[in-house]
Amino acid sequence: MYDLAEGIALFQRDTFPAKADLFAHLATTHRPHTLFVGCSDARVVPELITGSEPGELFVIRTAGNLVPAYHPAADGIAASVEYAVSALGVSRIVVCGHSGCGAMTALAENHDLSAMPTTAEWLRRAGASSTETVDTDKVSHLVRENVRAQVANLATHPAVARALAAHAITLHGWVFDIASGMVSAVDNP
Repeated sequence: MYDLAEGIALFQRDTFPAKADLFAHLATTHRPHTLFVGCSDARVVPELITGSEPGELFVIRTAGNLVPAYHPAADGIAASVEYAVSALGVSRIVVCGHSGCGAMTALAENHDLSAMPTTAEWLRRAGASSTETVDTDKVSHLVRENVRAQVANLATHPAVARALAAHAITLHGWVFDIASGMVSAVDNP
């Protein structure tokens, strides 16, 4: 098993000194250009996929890369979206799904999630239901449809809607294929 303490020591010994100027700048500046909404899946690492440096991405990771449609009740995702757009002024939002997504597999294959009631409730918010499809690969079809649904959900958030109306932000949907490393664009709804 990977030792996190050894990883920290490696970071402090090798990575941090090589990027000391960047971290000194980041200590007083927080201006990411992109809000990246991705899945919590450990195989999907936004900074690695995009070749981004620390400070360039504001990242939200949720099971199934879900962003519920706006609701006035406070929640961490809505607050993070609002902060990224209104306070940080990101100019782009990317929703990135991925191949082999466990959340979308559970929806596509109607898995019994009764032992995980919180997860089951969360996935009901997907907005891309497990509707029957003629596509031979139900999971990859649902991954793409889910990305479209989450992009549409983002547009319901007041801060995003205002930024879209002002042409100050763009919304993008992507799917990352873990096996090939390829990223494909998903047309917006």
